[in-house]
Amino acid sequence: MKARKLTLVLAGLAMLGPFATDTFLPSFPAIGTHFDVSSVLVQQTLSVYLAAYAFMTLFYGTLSDSFGRRPVILASLLIFAVGSIGAAFAPSFGWLLFFRGMQGASAGAGRVIGQAIVRDTLSGAAAQKMLANIMMVFGIAPAIAPIIGGWLHVAYGWQSTFVFTFSVTVLLALACLKGLPESLAVEQRQPFHPGNIARNYWLALRHRAFLLRSLAVAFAFGGFALYIASAPHFILELLRLPETAFGWMFIPMVAGLVLGSALSGKLAHAVKSTVLVRWGLLAMAATGALNIAYNHWFAASIPFAVVPVMLYAFGMSLALPGMTMSTLDIFPQMRGLAASLQNFVQMLVFALVSGFVAPLLFDSAFKLALGQASAVALAAVFWWLGSRQGAGQGVTGVIETI
Repeated sequence: MKARKLTLVLAGLAMLGPFATDTFLPSFPAIGTHFDVSSVLVQQTLSVYLAAYAFMTLFYGTLSDSFGRRPVILASLLIFAVGSIGAAFAPSFGWLLFFRGMQGASAGAGRVIGQAIVRDTLSGAAAQKMLANIMMVFGIAPAIAPIIGGWLHVAYGWQSTFVFTFSVTVLLALACLKGLPESLAVEQRQPFHPGNIARNYWLALRHRAFLLRSLAVAFAFGGFALYIASAPHFILELLRLPETAFGWMFIPMVAGLVLGSALSGKLAHAVKSTVLVRWGLLAMAATGALNIAYNHWFAASIPFAVVPVMLYAFGMSLALPGMTMSTLDIFPQMRGLAASLQNFVQMLVFALVSGFVAPLLFDSAFKLALGQASAVALAAVFWWLGSRQGAGQGVTGVIETI
């Protein structure tokens, strides 16, 4: 399969998660009214989704190491389709949470296994470039999903957003059936022995460099995720914009993602990944300081309130391809497991941010700015500690053969 087509398919699979996260954000108030629940409870439709997403990312990589990349992806798409159509016709708020959990449990397979497919087929700068290109295409989803969701909500009601994600899933399944090859040969697959798999997970979690770098990736994304989780309050209440105006936040956000990813991919063969990571972290730190200063001196308003979000996304997408590749390469013999664990840590932090941190901060633009700056500070510290561990600790031979 040509690299461009593979990039598009893998980016499409990675986009499924953001579509399920962002498309229904403009419908939060309407969902609360429909089921007669508070805004805090409605926020849990996002938290339950993210918690299920985080939990299942622990298993998809390992399952694909044993049963192949393609079958696991196709099975996850089927589960996601059922969850989407179930959420659209949920008879109660409890059933809506259940189907959101089903969506979350299946949405992460494409992203986790996609990373393993890239490392199955490419290495070095070529792999970093493809990861950057996937992030660039994937970045379109957070921009268009809430815009589509807002217009669907206004025209057809909140249920239509879940019908939309169902339709996207069907199209992705057809694309995978037709155009996604199996990248892991049968002779390279690992026997499925639950005891040894559990032992390998434990050994990986005890590897300090891997855990610290995974936390760095998670908190770098966490400063970005904070604004995604807070988007309904940020747009509708702080900026006082209508449901159809989510593009004011998400278009600049994704512009930063695309520009940063494009630059990362272009420089992959010319600049060391460690240098790009450093540049990205510095850009995020400068943005955090700018965001605090702006919201301290001025009331949040369009367009200035979203500029820091765009700049943070730029720095994050410049740094994450190199951070991700470096973390996965700690365990070259078990990339599926490594991808699962890294994504688990990232989505667990996202779930905690959505369920606990965002509700504490989303009533104030200044508090959100402090939260974003704290996230990048933690990312920088964890990355520095993880790099020091990596320099002094062997990274091969940690995981036992299954």
